[in-house]
Parts: sequence; C-alpha cells; structure tokens
Amino acid sequence: MIPAKGEKLDIPSSSENMRLVERLVEDVCDVFNVNEDSYGNILIAVTEAVNNAIYHGNKGNPDKHIKIGFESHEKNICFSVADEGRGFDYNNLPDPTDPANLDKPNGRGVFLMKNLADKVEFNNNGQEVLLTFNLN
Repeated sequence: MIPAKGEKLDIPSSSENMRLVERLVEDVCDVFNVNEDSYGNILIAVTEAVNNAIYHGNKGNPDKHIKIGFESHEKNICFSVADEGRGFDYNNLPDPTDPANLDKPNGRGVFLMKNLADKVEFNNNGQEVLLTFNLN
C-alpha cells in the first residue's frame, strides 16, 4: 500500500481511517528495515500529524480530506500530511511542558512531532507538515 513517489494516500477526515495510516507507516518501515524504536517514533509522529489534520485542520468534517505522502531518500524518509483547513500559527503554540498546560487534554501533538522526528517543517500556513526521519 506504499504510495509511489508523488502519489498520496487520500482519506476522509475520520478517526476510522487511522488504521490506513498505521498500515502505511508499518509498510514503509518494513520496506526500509526501520528498527523498532524508530518505528515507534515514526508511527506516533505521523499519527499525531494526521490526528491534528482531522480534528484541528479539518475540524472533524468527514467531507474534507487529508493527503498523506511519502518519499524516500538515500539517508532518510519523509512523510507529508496535508489537510483542507485554514492553517495555524505554528510559531506561537503554547508550551505543553509549562505547568499551566500540563493538565490540558490537548496541545502536545506538534511538541511530540518535533521531539520524535529529525526534522519538522510546515508549509501552506500550517496546512501541511513534513516529517523527516533519518535512517541509520
């Protein structure tokens, strides 16, 4: 189920489709013999990006779609996740490690992505996130 270069997995904004995302990550990691620790990091970061796209970007609207892409390079793999939302100010997010924010039920997705991926980039005013993972 790995999309060819330039092809994207296109799913409606529904948590029911997370199994497709998980399967994509599993298939990619199998092909590239990614170790178990790195697999866990990739799975969590990509699913966080997709969850953010579903709930924050597309506001849970199943009529809106999320596009998930994948590219491999000599020394890394990169996943892209794009939604149809308005974007967000990714430079001014509350710090989830601040004691005032510790009990909040959300607000950790971008923090997790930044700590689990080797590189995180936002495009189109935050409508697309690129997650790069170095291969050892």
